Amino acid sequence: MFDFSPLYEKMHLPRLQGWADILPAQIKQQLDNKRHGDLDKWQAVLDQLPAVTPSSYDLNTSTVRIGEQGDLGGIDNNDFIALLKKFHPWRKGPFDIFGIHIDTEWRSDWKWERVSPHISDLTGRTILDVGCGSGYHCWRMRGAGAELVIGIDPTLVFNMQYQAMARYLPDEPVYVLPVGIDDVPSDLRAFDTVFSMGILYHRRSPIDHLYELRECLVKGGELVLETLVIDGAGGEVLMPEDRYAQMRNVWFIPTVPTLEQWLRRCGYQNIRTVDVNVTSLDEQRATDWMHFQSLNDFLDPSDQNKTIEGYPAPRRATLIATAP
Repeated sequence: MFDFSPLYEKMHLPRLQGWADILPAQIKQQLDNKRHGDLDKWQAVLDQLPAVTPSSYDLNTSTVRIGEQGDLGGIDNNDFIALLKKFHPWRKGPFDIFGIHIDTEWRSDWKWERVSPHISDLTGRTILDVGCGSGYHCWRMRGAGAELVIGIDPTLVFNMQYQAMARYLPDEPVYVLPVGIDDVPSDLRAFDTVFSMGILYHRRSPIDHLYELRECLVKGGELVLETLVIDGAGGEVLMPEDRYAQMRNVWFIPTVPTLEQWLRRCGYQNIRTVDVNVTSLDEQRATDWMHFQSLNDFLDPSDQNKTIEGYPAPRRATLIATAP
């Protein structure tokens, strides 16, 4: 199904060896546990993607670009688009592959533009991206000079989207694995930078998640944390009664001072909030590549400062911190 043997070879380093020894079994278990009709269908679609070599690619632009339109030769664009759309919904991007623009639900490049000016130089770094989706940000991290990027996301359709891109960039050290943060060995201390963007509010215990992230980092490594926040003072947290913006799996949304306090309590150092941003209808929206409901459907139609449930509309903060 997935061939990660090049990654396993790169993981034969002292600080990654402990995970490399158990990772193949973890991936097999995840695939076995999640096996359903779509998995075989998706694999068949991957097998139908044309075997062509991109004439060029660019991982350091807002739209991750792989190849040019002419690279497809006589292959019909509409046929190629139809194959890629089998991996609906495309949520994180955008991508341009052989001249075909994949207009994803999220303008993930906007988030990268907000985050990247504040993080340490990624050149030569080993990076973990938790909840990476299609791997869009993983490709951007590589474009910024990272030596090895490992993304983890247990949602299989997002893994398939990554596989569709990776088949045309086989030599790039970027890997998206169908596992979650719970599969990363405790106290691994292996990564120079760990990203957790859009994950914390989905965790039933945000404090445990912050500890998990800390244990992934080398001493002095950098955490890049992006999550939902609300306005307010230290100690204040919103816990939705049921859904938040139609999402059931939202547990705790803190204020920025509370989030900084959580990081201090978990032992992080040099904590700083570098960005607070209200999510706009231009940043998250339905497209031809993600035609389910999106942010516009989740806000109060009479007051877009509130969710449909009456909570404050989505506001996101990015914090940077250092592992002890």
